[in-house]
Amino acid sequence: MNKKCGVVVVLLLAVIVAGVWKFLVQGSTLASSDGRLAIQLADGERNLVLGEMRAFLVSVQQIVAAANREEMAAVAEAAAAVGAAAQQAVPGSLMGKLPMEFKKLGFDTHRKFDLLAMDARDLGDPAHTLQQLGELMQNCVACHAAYRIDLERE
Repeated sequence: MNKKCGVVVVLLLAVIVAGVWKFLVQGSTLASSDGRLAIQLADGERNLVLGEMRAFLVSVQQIVAAANREEMAAVAEAAAAVGAAAQQAVPGSLMGKLPMEFKKLGFDTHRKFDLLAMDARDLGDPAHTLQQLGELMQNCVACHAAYRIDLERE
């Protein structure tokens, strides 16, 4: 009896470890022909992720324009719009499909937008803002170099 229980426990632990690996680390991905990792998402999930990326791009444009006009309140507003609060709309089911490094880049990007907003308000220095934005955009470049978003295969 103890041997059977031990086997069952080991099998359950293996299933749990495999689930954690798939859900937290690997996500729903495939190798792609262009060398990037293709994240496999349903149509609505893909639209949500791409919409978030477009929101990043809109905010970047607004930040650059406002920093050039030295309107730091507008910089802070544009950056805060895509800060950590914006990621609350992402459902857990989608998070499970995203690989860990993609999630790390995304969380770090939201955090960097929040920091940029705070510094724009507190420091009011357009040069500092543009330096932060350049560093933040390294995340965008790294993400787009490593990943693409594909529709799930049925």
